[in-house]
Amino acid sequence: MAHILIVDDEVNIRKVVREYAEFEGYEVTEAENGMEAVNLCHENDYDLIIMDVMMPRLDGYSACKEIHKTKNIPVIMLSARGEEYDKLFGFEIGVDDYVVKPFSPKELMARVKVVLKRNTRQEEPVTLDKYSFEGLEVDIAGREVYVNGQKASMTPKEYDLLFYLVKNKNIALSRDRLLEEVWGYDFFGDDRTVDTHIKMLRNSLGEYRKFIVTLRGMGYKFEAD
Repeated sequence: MAHILIVDDEVNIRKVVREYAEFEGYEVTEAENGMEAVNLCHENDYDLIIMDVMMPRLDGYSACKEIHKTKNIPVIMLSARGEEYDKLFGFEIGVDDYVVKPFSPKELMARVKVVLKRNTRQEEPVTLDKYSFEGLEVDIAGREVYVNGQKASMTPKEYDLLFYLVKNKNIALSRDRLLEEVWGYDFFGDDRTVDTHIKMLRNSLGEYRKFIVTLRGMGYKFEAD
């Protein structure tokens, strides 16, 4: 049974999420602000955190960064703000998913299942684990990327996305396929999630962003010889 920490200063939201989570069979603990969440995570282990962004004492982003200093717990962030900047910032600090309020509790639970499954599944065996494209080196088995000899610092999802693109180089990949294969979403994914991570990945690759080609109205392709 997965143990979920629900963090929100709105009692009604905690109540609704708790009811749906417990109905799915999850164990639930509640916190009403970011500081309480940090303290709870220091004392306990959780399989997933559902956390609001705007809270008193300590906001969700700050709490997430503090928690990730000592615990690698997946986080689904809740927010009334759905701008790309907010999502980009959340993904950059290691948030696994971002749900905009108001949200469907059923969809939230579906996302919970995907994130939990994604963080417990075993990696597929790697057949070819190292690739080189000019000054870009991709070591899939070692989960390392080097740009002109310098190790790139990327989020876990950037690595996952790049590795999938590289393993399928020169193949046109739709946003839906990327959502299904990289995020595990096959029925409620948001195309903007893919676009936001592509933007982050391109920034991390610098001049070698050229290998990630946009296919207008369709998706992306890692294009290389």
